[in-house]
Amino acid sequence: MDRKLLLIILDGVPYRNFRRLFGNLEGWVDSGEARVWKLRAVLPSTSASCYASIHTGVTPQEHGCTGNGNVFRLSHKDVFSQVREAGGVTGAVTHSYWSQFFNRHPFDYVRDIEYDEPESQTINHGRFHSMTGYGKHNQMTPSDVDLFGTLTNLCLRFGLDYGILHTCTLDSMGHRFFHDCAEMDHACFVADEMLAPFIPRWRQLGYEVIVTADHGQDERGHHGGRGPLQQETALYYFGDAEGPDAETMIDQLQLAPTILSRMGAPIAETMKAKSFLK
Repeated sequence: MDRKLLLIILDGVPYRNFRRLFGNLEGWVDSGEARVWKLRAVLPSTSASCYASIHTGVTPQEHGCTGNGNVFRLSHKDVFSQVREAGGVTGAVTHSYWSQFFNRHPFDYVRDIEYDEPESQTINHGRFHSMTGYGKHNQMTPSDVDLFGTLTNLCLRFGLDYGILHTCTLDSMGHRFFHDCAEMDHACFVADEMLAPFIPRWRQLGYEVIVTADHGQDERGHHGGRGPLQQETALYYFGDAEGPDAETMIDQLQLAPTILSRMGAPIAETMKAKSFLK
């Protein structure tokens, strides 16, 4: 493969929270080691629908996932399948929806919570959390630093060419406390601090790194519909590619073809959006 890449998705972070509260990411922007753009999510701006679009490069109206209650094995080609077609090794440390979308449905808590399947045509090395029992009074989310460590472990053990990490901590906090509060400020600060030591390590291992969210959240902790707070988030890129002007709005459907083009993997015919990196 031409390059290795890691995609880090922090669930449910509106653009203004990234730019206001993630001091480490913003510091790398100031130093020139990262670039940042605004990204607009698909509609509905619901988690599962966005996950499916991020990896297939098609809208929910095409792939068919209309929300968190409608999760199934997708039929479209995706980032995992295209990296595998090019001979790359893939890994995922994510919510179990990703396993159901791109490997097997339904999710089996014993079989699918952790697997290493070198011959799989999608995800070779998976480590998943289901958040079963999640609600306002019980977040059921693993520590972010544990997830960052797990992804790094997979990179070192299995030589991942492409890896994705997804954490729901900030989305859960936003639904619980909303966004204009001390609890949310602190949660974003902690996430930024936990993530920060891993980015230089991943870069030293030869990875380009993209940090973004699946969607934002509005003043009442809601998302799913239209509106800047619900749809718009930030995208930080660590690498040496050329990108668009800082004021450019990136479409979420551009993520899949951009990742594949950077890695030298074939872009599926269904992925119609253009790469935003060269």
